[in-house]
Amino acid sequence: MSAWFQAANCGTAGYPFLTQANAHLLVSHGSPEQVERYVGPMLEGRFFGTMCLSEPQAGSSLADVTTVAEPQPDGTFRLRGNKMWISGGDHEMGDNIVHLVLARTVGAPAGTKGISLFLVPKHLVEADGSIGERNDVVLAGLNHKMGWRGTTNTLLNFGEGGHRPGGEPGAVGYLVGEQHRGLALMFHMMNEARVGVGLGAVALGYTGYLKALAYARERTQGRPVAAKDPAAPQVPIIDHADVRRMLLAMKSYVEGGLGLVLYAARLVDEEPTATDPAEAADAHRLLELLTPMVKSWPSQWCLAANDLAIQVHGGYGYTREYDVEQHYRDNRLNPIHEGTHGIQGIDLLGRKVAMFDGAAFAAHGALLDASITRALDTSSAALADALSIRLTRLRDVTASLLRVADPMARLANASAYLEAFGHITVAWIWLEQVLALGDRDDDFARGKRQAARYFMQWELPRADAWLDRLADNDDTALAMRDDWF
Repeated sequence: MSAWFQAANCGTAGYPFLTQANAHLLVSHGSPEQVERYVGPMLEGRFFGTMCLSEPQAGSSLADVTTVAEPQPDGTFRLRGNKMWISGGDHEMGDNIVHLVLARTVGAPAGTKGISLFLVPKHLVEADGSIGERNDVVLAGLNHKMGWRGTTNTLLNFGEGGHRPGGEPGAVGYLVGEQHRGLALMFHMMNEARVGVGLGAVALGYTGYLKALAYARERTQGRPVAAKDPAAPQVPIIDHADVRRMLLAMKSYVEGGLGLVLYAARLVDEEPTATDPAEAADAHRLLELLTPMVKSWPSQWCLAANDLAIQVHGGYGYTREYDVEQHYRDNRLNPIHEGTHGIQGIDLLGRKVAMFDGAAFAAHGALLDASITRALDTSSAALADALSIRLTRLRDVTASLLRVADPMARLANASAYLEAFGHITVAWIWLEQVLALGDRDDDFARGKRQAARYFMQWELPRADAWLDRLADNDDTALAMRDDWF
């Protein structure tokens, strides 16, 4: 965990989880030669990895990528094109950078079905593992983002002739997997990276919370509302109810988000290691279902925690003398990283709840039902009742939305669906944490119970408004027209 917090707080040459995800993808789908030459050095930290998906004109619409891969007599390909928003796309912190690049082979069909995946190293690697020629991949520009300033975010040009490996222009690339299956392969890595984005967002939110908590305990300002003596000593601002409210909200977001991400990490481990094929299948289905919210919920609500951390610091929170403004800037990138909220909402409602004939959605509900049943005869019964009401409503609204024939109408409010689903799932995470405490009665346990109580009473009711509008299939946004803005 310390490596994740270090990455979130300091910035690195690309996300460490991208390098790990690249290595995992190559182990699963790369050739033996690719695994031998690249995976070991990546896992050792000598080679870094990137994902080269987007292009300046394409954005998130990967069907519109135009980078071309031309086959060569020796079985390699020569790539020509541009890739945009590439984190860690160029630097000198390691021996090599392994780019996994989406491109079209010559004559490939239009759309996503014509996309293939290629391994394109910054430096070619010889058979003995030594570093060879410089490949025809160059840094064309840096994107100066508001946060993550410890990471180079780049525009890369492939095949412009600045370097000529083998005496010829064109970036040398190696096909990964089968032709025209590049997008499906890339999403193996993308989904792993999405869990990493959620964890990075939690790390930044949690760090901001801890710094705000320390500041609130140390900073003296004002006196209790009921104080009569203006000459009385000032009190730490944590004594003020509104500051405690903000800290409690932050605690509910960051510790709820951490529980969500750790549960997803457990599923990542269970899928390949379960001895029972049925258990492995269940882990796979649940992970597929939860991945959109594991990415999006922490990147929204742990960002909200960073916003509150600035507020707790008052005017000082906006200055560079305190780190909380940097944590906010860094975390603000996570709602964009690896797919926006809108993309995650469409993925969840448009694909995930219906996939496997609804088995993943049913398994999610069964998990929540089991926790609710366990809690009914305990002191957590009120928390369980609050969750049960929203779970029933979520099931009804989901069934109603899936019956809407027009996909535009069904998905118009997919982001609100993602919000409601995420809050209900994190409420379950909080119920599980309280149940895990048992009879424990110390400051840690009391703080957990109070944060769970806060989330159920103040945060979970947000889902009611979202579900109400979703049940009505409200068309306010869909019916809006360009000219009306």
